[in-house]
Amino acid sequence: MNKLNKIIKRVFDFIVSLIGIIILSPIFIIVSIAIKVDSKGSILFLQKRVGQYGKEFNIYKFRTMVTDAEKLGKQITVGKDNRITRVGSFLRKFKIDELPQLFNVLKGDMSLVGPRPEVPKYVSLYNEEQRKVLDVRPGITDIASLRYKDENDILGKVDNPEEYYINVIMKDKLKLNLEYIEKNNVFFDIYLIIKTIIKCI
Repeated sequence: MNKLNKIIKRVFDFIVSLIGIIILSPIFIIVSIAIKVDSKGSILFLQKRVGQYGKEFNIYKFRTMVTDAEKLGKQITVGKDNRITRVGSFLRKFKIDELPQLFNVLKGDMSLVGPRPEVPKYVSLYNEEQRKVLDVRPGITDIASLRYKDENDILGKVDNPEEYYINVIMKDKLKLNLEYIEKNNVFFDIYLIIKTIIKCI
């Protein structure tokens, strides 16, 4: 991506994320109340992810699991994971739990569209070619997110979910992410954003 495209993409991300936060603020309030009423714990779930150039940052999500869920299981969610709360199940179904990432976009940690950021544990497994996905800002949605919208259900049907994720799903996602980087432009981003919204409705 050339310098001009980078500037256009960042300006687009900043403006759209700011407008999105303002418009969706009533939903943020309603969801926050629902989470607090449904289960004990914080409203937001923060997790270390690897961003552009390998820099780590905290990704923001609405909490959909019980407190300290990562200490009770793996960093991937499988099928009808018993760590997921009642409200969390609804939020995940419509991807509402991802909305706080608009603040990540506003800050510059993420882009609206780009390779989904992984946890350090899985990034450490990337080969040299796969690490090229770290050359761009990670995103809220991408081609791989659309293909694997039902990833939790897929993992719930295999004998070793983590092994399948690493050897099959993650490899395919990285391949798709590298393809995205090659054709990356604002118009393609708008197309993926619209497609993501349609898929989540």
